[in-house]
Amino acid sequence: MANPSNTTPIVLTIAGSDSGGGAGIQADIKSISATGGYACSVITALTAQNTQGVSGILGIAPSFVEAQLDAVFSDLNVMAVKIGMLADADIIRAVANKIKQYQPPYVVLDPVMVATSGDLLLESSAIDALKTELLPLATIITPNLPEGAALLNCEIPQTEADMIEMIEALRNLNTATILLKGGHLESEATSTDLFITRTEVSRFETTRIHTKNTHGTGCTLSSAIASFLAQGQDLPDAVQSAKHYITQAISHADELSIGHGHGPVHHFFALN
Repeated sequence: MANPSNTTPIVLTIAGSDSGGGAGIQADIKSISATGGYACSVITALTAQNTQGVSGILGIAPSFVEAQLDAVFSDLNVMAVKIGMLADADIIRAVANKIKQYQPPYVVLDPVMVATSGDLLLESSAIDALKTELLPLATIITPNLPEGAALLNCEIPQTEADMIEMIEALRNLNTATILLKGGHLESEATSTDLFITRTEVSRFETTRIHTKNTHGTGCTLSSAIASFLAQGQDLPDAVQSAKHYITQAISHADELSIGHGHGPVHHFFALN
């Protein structure tokens, strides 16, 4: 389905800010813009963060998260929403209530729990709220392997066979579609993601790119999916297009020299 020529593909990202610019709201805006969407944002938390880690988190008051959401939805024709870092249960409930109120056509939920550096970005007590309040509202969720394990309260998969064993449990989560990302299986020659619906499983396989500059990959991919959905692609095609984009952004990441830790992917590789 093509996007009508008179409709701007507006994508709302609801997430935390990354002061280093590689992940979170900053990565989302870059990804949405680079893939042809118009990005607007609602900030749920401020982080003191760089390529080496997170040194501080300041949550935004849920009432102000709601105020931002009202401001955006009351004026902008939001075609798709990407949800990232939500920090705590109160913010999760605030976002869920507004999604129910405004009912955007597509919701892409990236269940952000741990940063690339290993720093915790979601209070463990909030996982239940995420599962009960937001997962039922999502068009697709995009967990990596540690996030998938946290949602299921199981061990982190070590092989693709372990990923496959998670499929039925993931289907039992009250959500429509899951993209289980296999990027953490670093011993594998390829990087395989599983696209899981109620009845089918598809594989998205790419050659593994060896780089330490992978900060913000999950944010970038989920935002790109939302961007392509807003432009009228159906869900499998949007995932395929987003996978192609993130693969290119990772493959060009070493062209940048950002920080001393896990640098960002190259969102605007096509401009060069």
